[in-house]
Amino acid sequence: MEIILKQDVAKLGHKDDIVKVRNGYAANYLIPRGMAIMATPSAVKMHQENMRQQAHKEAKIREDAQALASRLEACQVKIATKVSSNGKVFGSVNNIQVAEALAKQGLEVDRRNIAFTAGEAIKEVGVHDAVVKIYRDITATIKVEVTGEE
Repeated sequence: MEIILKQDVAKLGHKDDIVKVRNGYAANYLIPRGMAIMATPSAVKMHQENMRQQAHKEAKIREDAQALASRLEACQVKIATKVSSNGKVFGSVNNIQVAEALAKQGLEVDRRNIAFTAGEAIKEVGVHDAVVKIYRDITATIKVEVTGEE
């Protein structure tokens, strides 16, 4: 069954994408929750017209996302936390702390869009990379420096 997504769905697609999914997934999950609509010929025609009208808005959003990406690439986040004598962090440094540190620098980023390249939270002192998803295919890599509290 083909559907038109009304919002971003993880591992499926972005808002306004036309994707093909299994009938049960669409009928029992996506459509009842308002995440998608069926891609009937009339709905597809309306969707194409809306996409044509939104094209210039899309260009503006992409431009803003590129500007934010370049600002993020230039900054480095420094987080001080409690560490043991051998350099291990008590607990871990997670995406929430990185988002708060970015907010202090004037860069508002949703914590759910921050992922560490190691795949999990930071548990050691040092400089680590984090990837920030800004818009669809636009991402930025930031340096996260974890140091011990004094």
